[in-house]
Amino acid sequence: MKPLCFLITAGPTREFFDPIRYISNRSSGKMGYAIAAACRKISPHVTLVTGPVTLPEPAGVKCVPVTTAAEMAREVFRRYAKTDVVIMAAAVCDYRPRRVASKKLKKTRQRLVLELEPTTDILLELGKRKRRQILIGFAAETDELERHALDKLRRKRLDLIVANDASAFDADTNCVTLFFADGRVERLPEMSKWKVARQLLQRILDSAIR
Repeated sequence: MKPLCFLITAGPTREFFDPIRYISNRSSGKMGYAIAAACRKISPHVTLVTGPVTLPEPAGVKCVPVTTAAEMAREVFRRYAKTDVVIMAAAVCDYRPRRVASKKLKKTRQRLVLELEPTTDILLELGKRKRRQILIGFAAETDELERHALDKLRRKRLDLIVANDASAFDADTNCVTLFFADGRVERLPEMSKWKVARQLLQRILDSAIR
C-alpha cells in the first residue's frame, strides 16, 4: 500500500493591528506537533503548516511556518489536491482587524476601538473542495461541546472531528471525544497528547483501509 500523504496544521495564528501588536489565542501547538510526529512514524510524506510556537520541529516532517490566517489558508490550499489526509489541529483566529496601522499606535486617554472582520474559514473551504481526502477537524469549546462539535462536523463535511474542552490549550494531556461522520462517538480517557495522536492515527488508518 502506498504511504499516505498527510497535511497537518498546528498552533495559533496572529492577526496584527499595528506593526507590533496582534490578537491571537492560547494554542501551544502541542497537539498538532504530536500528530505530525505520529504520522511520520508511518509515512515519509508529512507536511506541518504551523503558526508561531516554541516547540522543536518534529524529525523528518516538512515544516511550513506561517503567522496569519491568510498565510495558513494559502499554504494549506496549495497542497490540498495532492493530500490524502488533512488534520486541522490549528487554532486559527476567526477574526482579524479590518485595518492595520502602519506605525505603532500610541497610548492616549481615548478609547481604542478595533473593527474586526472574519478570516477565511479554512476548514469550511476544504470541505467544499473535498474529493477523496480524509478531512479531520478539531473543536475546542467552553460550553455545549457535543452540540458545537456535531454542527461543525456536518456543516464542514468532515469525516471526523476531535472535540475537547478549551482548557486543553496549555496542557500536556488531553481528554477528547471523537465524533465520526457515520454517527459513531468514541470518548477517550485523559492521556498525553502523544497518546491521543497515536489513537487518532489508528482511527485514520482504519478509515483509509475500508
